[in-house]
Amino acid sequence: MKSHAFRSCLIAVAVIGTLPLPASSFAQDASRSAPVDQPYPGQLTVNVDLGNPARRVFRVHETIPVEPGPFTLLYPEWIPGGHAPSGPIRNVAGLIITADGRQLPWRRDLRDMFAINLDVPKGVSQLDLDFEFLSPAPGQGSLGASVSSLPNLVDVEFNQVAFYPAGYYSRRIRIQPTVKLPAGWQFGTAMEVDSRSGDAIRFKPLSFNDFVDSPLIAGEHFNRLDLAPGAKVPVHLNVVGDAAGDIRLTPRQLEQQRSVVKQAALLFDSHHYDHYDFLLTLSDRTGHFGLEHHQSSDDRLPADFFINDDEHLIAASLMPHEYVHSWNGKFRRPADLWTPNFNVTMQGDLLWVYEGLTDYWCSVLTARAGLWTPGQFREAMASMGASMSARTGRAWRSLQDTADAAQLMYSGGSWANWRRGIDFYPEGQLLWLDVDTKIRELSGGRHSLDDFARGFYGMDNGSHVTETYTFDDVVSALNQVQPYDWAKFLHERLDYTGPDLPERGIDRGGWKLVYTDTPNVMDKAREAVSQGVDMAYSIGLSASGRGEIYDVQRDGPAFRAGLVPGMTIVAVSDKDFSPRRLKDAVQAAKDGGAPIELLVKNVDAYGTMRIDYHGGLRYPHLVRTGGKDWLDAIAAPR
Repeated sequence: MKSHAFRSCLIAVAVIGTLPLPASSFAQDASRSAPVDQPYPGQLTVNVDLGNPARRVFRVHETIPVEPGPFTLLYPEWIPGGHAPSGPIRNVAGLIITADGRQLPWRRDLRDMFAINLDVPKGVSQLDLDFEFLSPAPGQGSLGASVSSLPNLVDVEFNQVAFYPAGYYSRRIRIQPTVKLPAGWQFGTAMEVDSRSGDAIRFKPLSFNDFVDSPLIAGEHFNRLDLAPGAKVPVHLNVVGDAAGDIRLTPRQLEQQRSVVKQAALLFDSHHYDHYDFLLTLSDRTGHFGLEHHQSSDDRLPADFFINDDEHLIAASLMPHEYVHSWNGKFRRPADLWTPNFNVTMQGDLLWVYEGLTDYWCSVLTARAGLWTPGQFREAMASMGASMSARTGRAWRSLQDTADAAQLMYSGGSWANWRRGIDFYPEGQLLWLDVDTKIRELSGGRHSLDDFARGFYGMDNGSHVTETYTFDDVVSALNQVQPYDWAKFLHERLDYTGPDLPERGIDRGGWKLVYTDTPNVMDKAREAVSQGVDMAYSIGLSASGRGEIYDVQRDGPAFRAGLVPGMTIVAVSDKDFSPRRLKDAVQAAKDGGAPIELLVKNVDAYGTMRIDYHGGLRYPHLVRTGGKDWLDAIAAPR
């Protein structure tokens, strides 16, 4: 009934007619004029109808106050935290713009696909936009538009369902949102409710920045938990899931999540939100990722996250990571990642701080909160250290370049080890472990990176106003904790190309990376969840449970035998491929001189590949080397 009424509305608009094109051309350059830091006159409204999520169509009606003349609408392109021009404008359809009941012609800017140009006729003071956002179907998600709408739950990233006027700082544009949900559904968001009429929730007006920064989750199966009972500043965990059994936490799991909040408060000694909402979606049919926001985080994990021990182990650090971003990335942000609106290009040169340091703190908080044991924390460091030590692409690509080129690398692809991808996350984490252990060494344990966290992020407690920083600001703050030539220290690691891992935090922390035939706890859990096999440190390849080769170590044994990403291992020594059978063959070759024989399919051609490797299975671990045990000190709860 509602869909029929909506179609009738569009038909009525078409019957009324379209205003003729004006003699002048559309304003093709308005989207590139510098935004001004002054209030936009009037307030936008947006109504998002999510009443039928099974259709995966978000129906939108938006109003924008205007004045006559050339006018440009922008669709958000650069979404904070996305680090790429990933605004999913390709998923917008059915855009009809009307004024006083008459349809206006518009034209896309030929040099900016995220800009819509039109001319506002005389006497018109408001534009009405009607359009749809087509949420991807399962298996069809893409960068910027993950699967977000299912029959029993929905996730809304509001940058997907609104246009905004060009020429102004987006934080100076006000908007009032209304969202319609299916009957009886509950929801979670950082936005504050103004009023509710049935299943339509109207939220209080807020800046366009805060609107984009405040996603919403809703569902039939919903659970809301207090993570900071008795605290002056509320923190809640909102969970939606595929089934009622998926969204329940054990008492121990609830205490661990509460401990994340406690340990973060002790680390940063501040907060920069009025309240905070973890928005956790547990589903096997949505995308799986996390995206930070100032007063919330959009966290999406498999349905069995709280049920499957392996899944919980490998994904436990996701919510701590996004939570840390409220301080590092939202309150304090690299100057080149701050922009006046969502259509000015962001520069990722300091992503090794924005993401690398956040990744470091998320592992530390995961351990300090008890989500990982000290042993699991060390296994995570061993896995990361081994992975980054084996990065053959370091021969040509520096850690700094992985940050500089981030917008090119988020889509992934084959040859990950040789191309290097978003290594500013894992190697960035090792870089900050290197910094932390160096501070502890230089100060004799009197100071640590915890002191940097309090000084760098603890300023202006309670403030939401973004404070930007530069490389020199980071160096200065480190020197305030412990005097040293930090600029040289950082550049020696960031700019390095060569065969060796330049970070030495594990060694300085009193441990050494070694390899044995006993699986690493973290890697074993990853293989159990993915059903694949990772043999990067032995024969030099990783593959799916069906034998599809994901990656091959450049110049490693598998590469020298002729294997490359995209091939499929069909058989191991004349028997059908399985991860277990491949491991058995690698281990058996350790005691013999014969190569490991694989039948491989390359597109439609079959061939036998022989890997001349006799080193057995190799998995990374840490062993104590004496001296100060900084790693266990770092992981210990405060």
